[in-house]
Amino acid sequence: MSIEVGNILEGVVTGITKFGAFVELPGGKVGLVHISEVADVYVKDVNDFLKEKDKVKVKVLSVDDHGKIGLSIKQLQEKKVEEQNTRPAPRKQFNNDFRKHNNSGASFEDKLSKFLKDSDEKLTDLRRKTDSKRGGRGGGSRKYE
Repeated sequence: MSIEVGNILEGVVTGITKFGAFVELPGGKVGLVHISEVADVYVKDVNDFLKEKDKVKVKVLSVDDHGKIGLSIKQLQEKKVEEQNTRPAPRKQFNNDFRKHNNSGASFEDKLSKFLKDSDEKLTDLRRKTDSKRGGRGGGSRKYE
């Protein structure tokens, strides 16, 4: 059986390293499932997801000139999720009339003047605190003679 990019095969995990898992494919060839292709979630340790002698379905991602085979388990999981979610979720209906959502009853001008007043009070308070840390008013540099 020839191994080509895009094929979906079943193999057996023969070895696990910190960077991935080696899978023996039909015909005795061995490919690597990189740690980033093990699952669709963050994988810190491959041993949390796979064990030696596990049978796994893999997708062939690449076959290079030296015979190295890149495999993925994650891409098959994503395909299953896509098949399950074939029906698009219903879209929410949004009402663009913002006046109905104004529960406080205050007009825009009232809200704006309240915001400006609160903002001015906060700035004044901040200036007082900053001036007290600088040693009072004046703000100029002192010259020592």
